[in-house]
Amino acid sequence: MNDSNAPKGDRNWKLILGLFALGNLAIGVWMLVDPIHWYHNLPANVPATGPPNEHFIRDVGCVFAIMGFALGIATVRPAYRMATMIGVTAWYVAHGLVHVLDTARGLLPPEQWLVDLPGVYGPALLVIGVTIALRRSQHGP
Repeated sequence: MNDSNAPKGDRNWKLILGLFALGNLAIGVWMLVDPIHWYHNLPANVPATGPPNEHFIRDVGCVFAIMGFALGIATVRPAYRMATMIGVTAWYVAHGLVHVLDTARGLLPPEQWLVDLPGVYGPALLVIGVTIALRRSQHGP
């Protein structure tokens, strides 16, 4: 579908989903290519979770890379957008809930609440908002 035949606002959704795709792909590739560098350099106090496990970091890197790939497809294929965003949102919310649970029960230090705000809770809230906005743009309020 070219832009002249695209639904109203499609260019905005391409931009939003494209940025999400690039962000997820970048994190995933970083985790896959250099998991120890990711572990020590992500500004999220990852070392507070325990010693690095390269295999596990790469496993999670696969999730980010797959989400980035799926978001890339959804960028150009509107029919896949809602399902893709539901899946991505489910992962980000579940990830956030794990952080809430682990911080609340003391597995992570108390300062982790603030550390996780921009990198865990913020993205979860952002994808929830984008998913709701996408739903409304496709089906109305």
